[in-house]
Amino acid sequence: MAAGTQLLRIGPQGRVVIPSAVRKALGLKPGDTVLAWVDDDRLVLRPRRVVEEELWALFEGVEGSLAADLMRERRAEARRDAEE
Repeated sequence: MAAGTQLLRIGPQGRVVIPSAVRKALGLKPGDTVLAWVDDDRLVLRPRRVVEEELWALFEGVEGSLAADLMRERRAEARRDAEE
């Protein structure tokens, strides 16, 4: 195992305890939320706040409202469908 690797055991109800060293490294506190997903054969856990910050950064330079643009497109599409 790599340095810093933790061996975790899955409990009877499928629960896993995140060791304090890992929580500390990720800045996790009781009540925080993490996102979990499977990447190939890996289980990935990331703090929700970190993922949200990355997503907001992706759209930082976008001007206008993406929601308004989407609604405008959907209405135009509905009008075209109604005309057919």
